[in-house]
Amino acid sequence: MSKELEGKVAIVTGAGDGIGKLHALKLAELGASVVVNDIGTTLQGEGADKTKAQQVVDEIKAAGGEASPHYGDVSSWQDAEGMIQAAVDTYGDLNILLNNAGIMRDATIFNISESDFDDVVRVHLKGHFAPSKFACNYWRAKSKETGGPIFGRLISTASEAWLMGNPGQPNYAAAKAGITSFTMGIAQLMLKYGVTANVVMPRARTRMTLSGPTAPIFQKPEEGFDTFGPQNVVPFFAYLCTPRAERISGHLFIVWGREIKALTRPQTLDVWNSDDEWTVDSVHAKLAPSFEKLEPVTDGFTTPAV
Repeated sequence: MSKELEGKVAIVTGAGDGIGKLHALKLAELGASVVVNDIGTTLQGEGADKTKAQQVVDEIKAAGGEASPHYGDVSSWQDAEGMIQAAVDTYGDLNILLNNAGIMRDATIFNISESDFDDVVRVHLKGHFAPSKFACNYWRAKSKETGGPIFGRLISTASEAWLMGNPGQPNYAAAKAGITSFTMGIAQLMLKYGVTANVVMPRARTRMTLSGPTAPIFQKPEEGFDTFGPQNVVPFFAYLCTPRAERISGHLFIVWGREIKALTRPQTLDVWNSDDEWTVDSVHAKLAPSFEKLEPVTDGFTTPAV
């Protein structure tokens, strides 16, 4: 395999197992030196286990690659800054940040606790934002120092939960919406420095998808193509990290099985105008013909019957 990322330095958060581990292994296979970040918590964000990150590092080194562990909390301002600095101190640079870390505590709005909301939003949203902030600081400073664009790749992992409004994940879905929003802003801000930023929503078998009501969907089939195998989504993430993806920035993707899909920005579905100032009655008169025949929204977005 071509060592397309030879000489590049990558950080993968949440890389102790699951898709994050596969990301780290693939980037190392492509030649990158990889900082394997994982605090080693359970799916619910409890405890800590340094052996997870270390085992991935050992596996990369056994295959002839270069890697080092980082056990910091991605949602900690100090740990996030330290993680970026660790990559620079160890390997002399930072080129790729792949944000993957997250936890899950599913509950409907009736049953969710304050800590369930705060912790999930903290780990996902702040845990993507904090490393991104310090990576962008480094890339901007390096660009100014060199006097031109540099090589930078930022990828944030989101979920279709924020698109569909999953009723059992108000914390997780809200965090993923925030991740998408700030990453699109980074893409606009960092383009002049040579940095791309994209959001990818993978459909794959993970600790998260194998818990709760989605578990039956993501089970590995006894035979045939493994549609939701996590190995199917990794090549696309890796591709976005390569020099060949330099023109791809500010986009939102869904990847699964044998399919990669790019989403458009929100578009206007319809417009209603009034010749006079709006009143409650005139609003009803304009909108009712479009909406009165629709069933209540229970499974995602519907569009007016116009």
